Amino acid sequence: MGRGRIAALAVAAALLCGAGVDSAMAQGTMNDALTRRVQAGEGKDRLLLEAKEIVYDNDNNTVSAVGDVELYYQGRTLQADRVTYDRKSGRVVAQGNARMVEANGAVITGDRFDLTEDFKNGFIDSLRVEQTVIQRGRSSRTYFTAPRAERVEGDQMVFERGTYTACEPCKEHPERPPLWQVKAARIIHNNEERMIYYENATLEFYGYPIAYMPYFWSPDPTVKRKTGFLAPHYIASSSLGTGVAIPFYWDVAPNMDLTLQPTFLSRQGVLGQAEWRHRLLTGSYNIRLAGIFQRDDTAFLPPPLGAQDRDFRGSVESTGRFNINEKWRWGWDVAVLSDKWFLANYRIKSESIQTLYLKESVSTVYLQGQGDRSWFDARGYYFRGLSSYDWQKQLPVVHPVTDYEKRADGPRPLGGETTFKLNLTSLTREATHFSQIPNINFGLFNQVPAYNGYYETCTVFQRGACLVRGFAGTFTRLSTELTWRRNYVDSMGQVWTPFAYVRADGFWNKFDTVGFQNSQIPNFIGGDDDFVGRLMPAVGLEYRYPFVAQSNDWGMHVVEPIGQVVARPNETRIGRLPNEDAQSLVFDDTTIFNWDKFSGYDRVEGGVRGNIGGQYSFTGVNGFYANALVGQSYQLAGRNSFRPGDVINVGRDSGLESRASDVVTRLLIKPNQNFTFSTRARFDENDFAMHRLETQLTTNWNPVLPLTTSVTYGKYARQPELGYDHRREGLLTSATVNVTPRWSVGGSLLFDLDRYLTFRDTFTAAYANYNAALAAGVPASQLTTPVYRRPSDYTPISTGLNLQYMDECTTFGISYSASPREIALSNGEKERVQTVLVRLELRTLGEANVKQNIGPVTSANDGTVTPTR
Repeated sequence: MGRGRIAALAVAAALLCGAGVDSAMAQGTMNDALTRRVQAGEGKDRLLLEAKEIVYDNDNNTVSAVGDVELYYQGRTLQADRVTYDRKSGRVVAQGNARMVEANGAVITGDRFDLTEDFKNGFIDSLRVEQTVIQRGRSSRTYFTAPRAERVEGDQMVFERGTYTACEPCKEHPERPPLWQVKAARIIHNNEERMIYYENATLEFYGYPIAYMPYFWSPDPTVKRKTGFLAPHYIASSSLGTGVAIPFYWDVAPNMDLTLQPTFLSRQGVLGQAEWRHRLLTGSYNIRLAGIFQRDDTAFLPPPLGAQDRDFRGSVESTGRFNINEKWRWGWDVAVLSDKWFLANYRIKSESIQTLYLKESVSTVYLQGQGDRSWFDARGYYFRGLSSYDWQKQLPVVHPVTDYEKRADGPRPLGGETTFKLNLTSLTREATHFSQIPNINFGLFNQVPAYNGYYETCTVFQRGACLVRGFAGTFTRLSTELTWRRNYVDSMGQVWTPFAYVRADGFWNKFDTVGFQNSQIPNFIGGDDDFVGRLMPAVGLEYRYPFVAQSNDWGMHVVEPIGQVVARPNETRIGRLPNEDAQSLVFDDTTIFNWDKFSGYDRVEGGVRGNIGGQYSFTGVNGFYANALVGQSYQLAGRNSFRPGDVINVGRDSGLESRASDVVTRLLIKPNQNFTFSTRARFDENDFAMHRLETQLTTNWNPVLPLTTSVTYGKYARQPELGYDHRREGLLTSATVNVTPRWSVGGSLLFDLDRYLTFRDTFTAAYANYNAALAAGVPASQLTTPVYRRPSDYTPISTGLNLQYMDECTTFGISYSASPREIALSNGEKERVQTVLVRLELRTLGEANVKQNIGPVTSANDGTVTPTR
């Protein structure tokens, strides 16, 4: 802007109202003139001024605006009690409650502003800058302060003896130092580069210095992506040594970036990691690489329990998600590993790892589509077992599994709704996956300890002694299902739901009879290259009659008897076909009224079955809610599909194998929003002995009490034909207390209440094997004498504690977890693991965390050798 523009505007005002005269008419005339200039669209380069009084000093060649002064220029607004323009020097001096609002919303306050006429250069005394930042969808502020600062070309601010923080000042005592701040000899905020540079900086907590850095820099708080180093991560491990990871982020382009992270380990050398991310118009993908040439492979167990024989270890992973159009999308999530222990040994996070039941890396490629009333999903799977006990040849390669579902209105004149389902499953494995029906349940794989320290499993199928979880060779099944249903409500309020369905399945089985452990498969499952067809039609009727009673004083009661009958022919070839996807069967309140109670397509329920039950619900006027259900299932005619058991005995010990099933119940009580109690149970049909019980209690007392608790208890009777030879009983408790609005303490305890049974039976079997080995002539010096150590019933098998602080600028947490193990689990965890994790995040500056394994470790099953300390 030319130097004379502000002067010309001030002179015009002075001529209108008189020099040094406070005139309402002058203010009005000035405002009218400014309004006309804005409406005329003279552009943002014009300076607009508003004040109570304009003073022209001809002797000093200055023009002053006095009283509630506000100047607007190029998106910036300057406010003060008095603003003086020196026409000779071209400088603007603002004094008294001086305040500038930048175009980006930043607010600058100071005792005195001495700026050039375009506001781009100058000095500010007693400066304070407040900037609003939006991160992760949340608005927050950052603050700069300095006794004096210099403004350079409008894009750079130099704070002399400045401070920076993201913490809000204390409202009651604003003079107190914030929780944390960076104090430096010079702080340079470069808006063009969007970087902040600190010289001779000290990090202070509550005003006390804790760290000194001669020079460092950080991105502007408004920056979401910026090339530079990220916060380091620290590692301490007996097998890796001590080390530090120093990530470097490269903002290649707005839609792509690269992160390089070398990790320097004192015992193993340099672990290299890299991640490439790329966003396209229709989706995005990433590629993650990791690798190391080990310096000390003796830190790991020798094969087959570890990777002691490997020099180079690494992984390649990639994830992609792409939209074909509004209804179709495809993607992948794949991982290639040098060995099954690499990710765990080097503490590498992986999107492919799943730990729902077992710890494994799952790679998949998929195609999905969704219409208004239809759904399609096709995907292939490759499973990589991550336990020392996994045998890769027993894990299947799925190529692929495809599901399609389409819903439509029912045919006239029936009406209702029809559903068509299709499932195609094809998979291959190299070795049959046998597991033994044990005298002992040992972990998840039902293995019996042998005298040599390893584990005996079935190697040749014997009915009644072995379970077959998967056969070697290629298994392919195509299943289609067409269903129809319709609800009728008669004049009495009774709800009648007739339904019908037909299932058609085709099995193509090509078993590898000369491969691993398959010599007797033809005698059991059929010949080579067999095709088997199966058809299952069904008709049924469901009846409900809700009785409703409502009171304005109490609430609404609903009593609802339920009856259901399903008529079908008998299921064929039970136990003569593989079962890959229907291995889980839980009979409880959630499945009693399912038309087919099997969880997958490989099994189909047959025979005539009736399901009866009743439920009661109460909804109170004060928010109280309760629900109770009781039910039982009956095999009315035909063959009971759950009685004979198949290749893995699905149906046996389920509560459905007898003509009259066990009784299932449910109870839910929710008196208010702060309290929920739920329980479900299954009782024997003859003596009402409890076979299954699950109970959960959750409380949330906020805002009355800052306390949240949860207690979950489960007890399951023995199921010897499924491999569980003793009861299972456990208790999980957790609680979180908000000590203050910012501090919280929490923890959890997991108790295995039947561990003494496991140890008793394990000791009995081990002692029997020990005596058998002696009888067979094995020298006692080569054997380990079994020792029985009965654990405490109430010793927690898992413990977690955490302490957390969170406010608008800081997140700090310490967590401790312990998982003691007297018997090494086959999922790769150590016998005893204690971990402390410390995490500190200073908003806008960065995050640091330290993870440390502590305590004595006596054995390892994740492929590492850890000495006892």
